[in-house]
Amino acid sequence: MKTLAKKLTEARWFEWLITAIIIINSVLIGVETYTDNATIALIQKIILGIFTFEIVARFIASDSIKEFFKGGWNIFDLVLVLIGYIPASMVANASMLMAFRVIRVFRVLRLLRAAKEIKVMISVLVRSMSALFYNIVLFFIFVYLFALVGVAMFKLPDPTTLPEPQQAKYELLMQEAPHAPVCSPDPYGSVHEAMFTLFRALTGEDWTDLRYNLVKASEYDIVDVSPTAVTTFHVLWFVLSAFLLLNLVVGAIVNNYQLAMDEAAAKKDEEEKKE
Repeated sequence: MKTLAKKLTEARWFEWLITAIIIINSVLIGVETYTDNATIALIQKIILGIFTFEIVARFIASDSIKEFFKGGWNIFDLVLVLIGYIPASMVANASMLMAFRVIRVFRVLRLLRAAKEIKVMISVLVRSMSALFYNIVLFFIFVYLFALVGVAMFKLPDPTTLPEPQQAKYELLMQEAPHAPVCSPDPYGSVHEAMFTLFRALTGEDWTDLRYNLVKASEYDIVDVSPTAVTTFHVLWFVLSAFLLLNLVVGAIVNNYQLAMDEAAAKKDEEEKKE
């Protein structure tokens, strides 16, 4: 039985069949968000049975229990299959039912194992986590630093504390250069809001509007900085974050991707030599 299970799980046609079923399952999960249909529910139960058969076949084909659970994809698939057997009737309340539905939707993630190339990409992301962690730490340091500088330089004053002439200028500023969107608070009103503003600027979302609004605030003497300082700050941040910090992340991923591809090629060569 073990030999038969091994031949079945390693067969190319079986792999393509499971991939097709995973795609069908993922599509039906989306359809189920629109309607409750008995036929779809029956198909999903059949698909769950096929997934169960697949995971059992892979378990039998493994040399040992330890080897089976050593594979991350085996554990991943086993958890998703077991989730499928949890009946909705066991859910106690509405919030738990919502969480249960969300977890079941994660069966779509089985698509991640639909192709070897995708598996390589996932392994690259996992391997890159340590490097990405330090990149995130470095990124956070610069975000926090620029946020502190931004609050110190560009925080708009409380209009109720301004003298009457300044209040008139402030109201004129809000008419000519309102926050974007209007419902948003002062972009540099606090450290946490400034950090979000810098992240927004990193994405390229209206970062030039931030500069134009603050230049206008400078012209009305609402903020005590020159237009040159406003421009320098925002251009410097955009260049540093968009072109340097993000490229460090890309570089780490690309490097690990190349290493993973080299390892996959070496493993393939070894298997061909054995044959």
